[in-house]
Amino acid sequence: MRVSMLLAAVGLVSASAAFANPAVSTKPANAAAAKPIAEQVCAACHGVDGNSVAAANPVLAGQHPEYLYKQLVEFKTGKRNNAIMLGMTAALSDDDMKNLAAYFSQQKLKPREAPDAKLQEAGGKIFRGGIAASKVPACMACHGPTGAGIPVEYPRLGAQHAGYIEAQMLAFKKGERANNNVMMDIASRMTEAEIKAVSNYIAGLR
Repeated sequence: MRVSMLLAAVGLVSASAAFANPAVSTKPANAAAAKPIAEQVCAACHGVDGNSVAAANPVLAGQHPEYLYKQLVEFKTGKRNNAIMLGMTAALSDDDMKNLAAYFSQQKLKPREAPDAKLQEAGGKIFRGGIAASKVPACMACHGPTGAGIPVEYPRLGAQHAGYIEAQMLAFKKGERANNNVMMDIASRMTEAEIKAVSNYIAGLR
């Protein structure tokens, strides 16, 4: 019944409900409680286990729960602009979002290969050493040498779809995604070719 209500609400949410701040819950996350929502609402785009097969949809498996929860809240409040996810999160309570974050964080991340071997060397140099000429810091300084990230602070990037990483970096660069000022600043100083190369490299990290 709960899942049916969630599905129905995706198409019926009003603007006022969509942008209201969700009531923050103090209850601990319950990953098991999120399984029905994950299977019947999230799976179509992200896969039941969070390992999406389409590059347009991010891999959620193994991602830090703090990061996943933050993104869900920002989709729901409109701080992160995405019409599809605004609708998907509209009917989610704070407990639902915490539970989903816990659920997907516990799923096993499947490694992938970088899609373009020709970009590996250039992408690796940016990831490990940054771009001195344009004052772009090394990606690994925040996200770690294997792209594992740091819980609470920085998301896991390794094994994410190259196409998704590239799309998000371009969105930061163009100001279309504005929920992280640091990433907007870094992306603004990178060329599209540099973004493509480092996105390709990150996809193959494990």
